[in-house]
Amino acid sequence: MQIDKLRGRALDQLFEAILSLQSIEECYQFFDDLCTVNEIQALTQRLEVARMLRENKTYHVIEKETGASTATISRVKRCLNYGNDSYQMVLDRIKTEKDTETEENN
Repeated sequence: MQIDKLRGRALDQLFEAILSLQSIEECYQFFDDLCTVNEIQALTQRLEVARMLRENKTYHVIEKETGASTATISRVKRCLNYGNDSYQMVLDRIKTEKDTETEENN
């Protein structure tokens, strides 16, 4: 894992801070203070690229709809294929949560 090189108290503190957030609004506020707009957009774009790759969208469609470069798409695809399965994990979790919310509202 590449992030292992960064492992330590400071990174643990960041992750603990993120895990302490209790609502979407708190996330908006924290990430607004923590990141630039471009950094947030880059993170958002990567997750959207991962979702679209899982749906077997082509690079051309993904590039057109997200504005992601082919290099970014390739990096995300490499993580999907050879990474820690974290994109898969979070996309499955948010899909399950949305499905549950939809069922509760019907």
